[in-house]
Amino acid sequence: MSQKMMLLSATLSSGYGVQGQAWRAPENDTRNLTDVEVQVKLAQTAERGKFAFLFAPDFPGARGDMENQAPASTLDPIVTLSVLAHETTRVGFIATGSTTYNEPYNLARQFKALDVLSRGRMGWNAVTTSDPIAVANYGEQVRPRAERYERAHEMITIVQALWGSWGEDAWVGDVDTGQFLDMDQIQPINLGGKHIASRGPLVIPPSEQGQPVVASAGGGEYGLGLAGRYASVAVGSSTYDFATTRQEREMYRSAAHQAGRDADELKYFTGFMPIMGSTVEEAIRRRMQMDEHLAPQRVPMLGQMLGLSLDASRADQPLSGPQLESARANPADPRSSRALEIAYQGWTPREILAHGVIDYAPSPVGPPEAIADYLQDAFEAGIADGFWLQQATYAIADDFVDEVVPILQKRGLYHRDYQGSTLREHLGVPRQYGQDPRVS
Repeated sequence: MSQKMMLLSATLSSGYGVQGQAWRAPENDTRNLTDVEVQVKLAQTAERGKFAFLFAPDFPGARGDMENQAPASTLDPIVTLSVLAHETTRVGFIATGSTTYNEPYNLARQFKALDVLSRGRMGWNAVTTSDPIAVANYGEQVRPRAERYERAHEMITIVQALWGSWGEDAWVGDVDTGQFLDMDQIQPINLGGKHIASRGPLVIPPSEQGQPVVASAGGGEYGLGLAGRYASVAVGSSTYDFATTRQEREMYRSAAHQAGRDADELKYFTGFMPIMGSTVEEAIRRRMQMDEHLAPQRVPMLGQMLGLSLDASRADQPLSGPQLESARANPADPRSSRALEIAYQGWTPREILAHGVIDYAPSPVGPPEAIADYLQDAFEAGIADGFWLQQATYAIADDFVDEVVPILQKRGLYHRDYQGSTLREHLGVPRQYGQDPRVS
């Protein structure tokens, strides 16, 4: 029996990186927001690293400190991935698409067309939309959670039915008889629910993997139910607490089993945000270059994590003895224990922050070996099937692929080449066409 290998993916963001201040990083051009060649380079880097897919989050609206921070998402995931699919041959793609503010026929058509054109490398991250800023763009109020997920179930069911409405052998193409299609295999679905409906059929043939993979990034009872029934990829929470992450993975696997599926068909991914350099000190210096403008806002936040009143004017002075004696990890913030541990090591507040202690994903710090050690420990602890690289700036993806991936390969933790050409093959999940007959 072959050894199980970890899976890797990366974030497709706005062209700078996932951090709002990444546009100010020395390696970034300030105009990267609209330069698709930057995205192409990232996709080709991920392919060089044999990543399973690039993951494109999305937010249909304007939010955050847009005066000082770059948007987190691409201009439009589907449009961007249309370009990237043409410029790559193996790496997969998963794009976010709202089940709340789309119609099933449009969504089914876009994702299946891109799956066919990419030769079976596409996935759909099916999410509900509840942020008031995004909802206002559709002239609505936020819908109740139960209603959003009821619609999401209907949406995925109808989309998958549309994907399967062109029979797998319907394309005849017989020049002698003049028959192009076997119309007995292309039939309307006439499927609807409480919120949406579609007649069909969708006139797009199957791809090499049949149809797109479904992914889910929602949590809680409703999110687990959705993922368990339909998803092949679950994008879970990101924490240094291996026990908590492992428990969440088991919850997703249990949801798939309860839906009548094999739990191994649902691959759980958790995020990480490495801070890399030849030494820990160099890694911290590189991160401080990007974050140097953020100390006034973030030092007080660090103080709240440690139960202290910290002044940004003293950001470059280590905490005093009395401060360290009275510092306590905030029980309401799971990141604060690590912040306290780093503070005890004698780093200044600015340097503590550069360790990524307020990042929304674990931030292993140091040379490539240290990053590989973290991933090995996490993988062998059974917390995830795969790890989602959230690169603070795009340059980190190159460093990771060139320096960390070879270490993982040498340790026998990561494959040296793709074992197939489709996203389903990369993930090790079965081919599917139409609705899953196991899921009622």
